[in-house]
Amino acid sequence: MKKWFKNNMLYMIGAAIGAIAGYLYWQQIGCDSGTCVITSKPVNSTIYGAFMGALVFGMFKNETKKQTLKEKE
Repeated sequence: MKKWFKNNMLYMIGAAIGAIAGYLYWQQIGCDSGTCVITSKPVNSTIYGAFMGALVFGMFKNETKKQTLKEKE
């Protein structure tokens, strides 16, 4: 379990920062009319921010072919 957390730490940090950013976006800008799918509710905005944060931070994960082949075995 510790190995999994260590391998995915960058994704979790990105998701946490993205969730905070998504909530702050909803709080500061948001959507008053309720027609905006993402920014109409704080939960939607927070989840979307967490997902995007994990994707963006995941781009910086450094994986080599050796690690990937070793983990498959």
